[in-house]
Amino acid sequence: MRVGDKHFRTIWLNDDGRAVDIIDQRWLPHEFRIVTLSTVEDVATAIRDMWVRGAPLIGVTAAYGVAIAMRADPSDEALEAVWHTLHETRPTAINLRWALDEMTRLLKPLPVAERADAAYARAAEIADEDVELNRSIGSHGLTLIRQIAASKKPGESVNILTHCNAGWLATVDYGTATAPIYMATEEGISVHVYVDETRPRNQGAQLTAWEMAGHGVPHTLVVDNAGGHLMQRGQVDMVIVGTDRTTANGDVCNKIGTYLKALAARDNGVPFYVALPSPTIDWTVKDGLAEIPIEERSGDEVSLVWGRAPSGEVVQVRISPDETEAANPAFDVTPARLVTGLITERGVAEASAEGLKGLFPES
Repeated sequence: MRVGDKHFRTIWLNDDGRAVDIIDQRWLPHEFRIVTLSTVEDVATAIRDMWVRGAPLIGVTAAYGVAIAMRADPSDEALEAVWHTLHETRPTAINLRWALDEMTRLLKPLPVAERADAAYARAAEIADEDVELNRSIGSHGLTLIRQIAASKKPGESVNILTHCNAGWLATVDYGTATAPIYMATEEGISVHVYVDETRPRNQGAQLTAWEMAGHGVPHTLVVDNAGGHLMQRGQVDMVIVGTDRTTANGDVCNKIGTYLKALAARDNGVPFYVALPSPTIDWTVKDGLAEIPIEERSGDEVSLVWGRAPSGEVVQVRISPDETEAANPAFDVTPARLVTGLITERGVAEASAEGLKGLFPES
């Protein structure tokens, strides 16, 4: 995607061939900052403190983290240590574990002297694969938007509600939930996006809205609690969200508040789609509610917010009493029965074990 007149991915190899550069998403939309990650500790901090976020991008960042570790020390002990260090940063997003397992599977049999070069090569491949996965997701999702535009909204905008940021900032490029939207815009289909603010970290307000504005997509920012109201009034034609982990039977774990959108969509007959690349599917889990660990983040994310003051300075302020404790579950689970379909790189699957196996029989 483009920032101004320049194409950017969210992560790329630094000119030194060792470190990686990232877009530090904490400062968007007010400041565009690029940060260099040179050590495993840098990578762990970037993932844990959400300089990078979104399941696919977390996985790619972790892959590069393994490569950086192997450049410093390619021993078995270092390989095991970096797996554990990075795995502990974000427990819910399955792409993190997938990437770490993939790197370990590749590197463990290799001679120590070959590991660093092989690790950098595979990390770059994973990044490129993510772009192609998202491009394919966009193509399949575009078909759904075309169908709504032709059958229900001829001559009108297709209104799409999304939640959190499942855009190119959550991946290497294109995004998952946003890829169909960008492709529809490029094709000339009239779309309008309702952007949930997505408390407590406001990824919708700060990231998705920034993406939509940069790509010229008509959009409106709404508070998280407005989605049901919009659906009741017939102002939403479809919902597309992303996911951090999808179970083998189609349960979807995504940013907190997704479940409520799915309930409102079901009650109002609005199709609810989830866009995901196959590395986000956890084939070892069948019951999302019982088996997926839900990350509990600091209550400060609820009590404190960042914004730009009239002076232009980006500042943090408290919105609750000093004495009030805040709970901060970062994700919730939407049962498969509430999901209209799963948009994958191979097509749109029914949210069920049978639907997923139909597209991914090898799994």
